[in-house]
Amino acid sequence: MRVAVIGTGYVGLVTGSCLAEFGMYVTCVDIDKQKIDKLNRGEIPIYEPGLELIIEKNVKEERLKFTTDIDETIKNNLVVFIAVGTPPKDDGAADLTFVENVARKIAENLNGYKVVVDKSTVPVGTGQHVKKIIRNIAGDNKRFDVVSNPEFLREGAAVQDFMKPDRIVIGAESEEAVAIMKDVYSAHYLNEAPFVITNIETAEMIKYASNAFLALKITYINEIANLCDLAGADVHKVAKAMGMDGRISPKFLHPG
Repeated sequence: MRVAVIGTGYVGLVTGSCLAEFGMYVTCVDIDKQKIDKLNRGEIPIYEPGLELIIEKNVKEERLKFTTDIDETIKNNLVVFIAVGTPPKDDGAADLTFVENVARKIAENLNGYKVVVDKSTVPVGTGQHVKKIIRNIAGDNKRFDVVSNPEFLREGAAVQDFMKPDRIVIGAESEEAVAIMKDVYSAHYLNEAPFVITNIETAEMIKYASNAFLALKITYINEIANLCDLAGADVHKVAKAMGMDGRISPKFLHPG
C-alpha cells in the first residue's frame, strides 16, 4: 500500500519510517526544503533510538522517500497522514493553521478516493472540521474519508511504542476506511495488538483524555511530594507503594 505522511516532525518521521518498516511504500513530505535535503543525505533531525537504522534500511530498499512536492505526494497515495504541528495560541488553544492548510492541499489534489488520517494532536471536532474544508473545496462528487488515528509515543521510546503499541485507536465513519487502516496496520493486526474502532470524535477524545490523565498523575504525585516534605515522609517509597496497586500502576508516578 502507498502511504503519504505530511509533516516530518517527531510524530511524522517516526510514523512514516515505522510504516515503511512494516512493508508500506511511504512518502514523507515537508515544506521545509532544508530538512528534506538533510533527510535525503541521511541526516536525522531528531534522536530516537533505532530510528536512524530504520530510515537507512527503508530508504535503501526504496520503501521510504522524502520530498517537498506535496501535490504529487497526495495524488500518488491512497492514505494521507496529517502529522503537522498544532502549537498553542496565546490563549492556550491549539493552532490548527497547519492542519487546515494541509486539508486545503488535499482537497485541491483529490484525484480519487483517499483516506485522510489525522495523526496530529488536535481538539475534538477537528476531524469534522477537516472534512468540511475538503468537501467545500473538492465538491460533493469527490470520495474521501477522514480518520482519527491518535499517537501515543513517548520520547526516547517512540520506535518501541510504535512497533509494540498498547492499543491502536481508529476513529472512522465508514467500513471502507476502517478496512484500509487495518491494512496499514496489518503487522499489528497479525501480532494481535488491541484495536479500538470507534467514531472520529471518540478517537479524538481518547487522545485528550489519555494525555490529561497522565498529566494528572504527574501533578498529583508532585503535590504528594510537597506534603511528604512537610510531614517528613519519603515520597519515593510512597509512590512505589502506590504503584504496587494494580488499579493505580507505577507509571507516571515519579515526582520531579
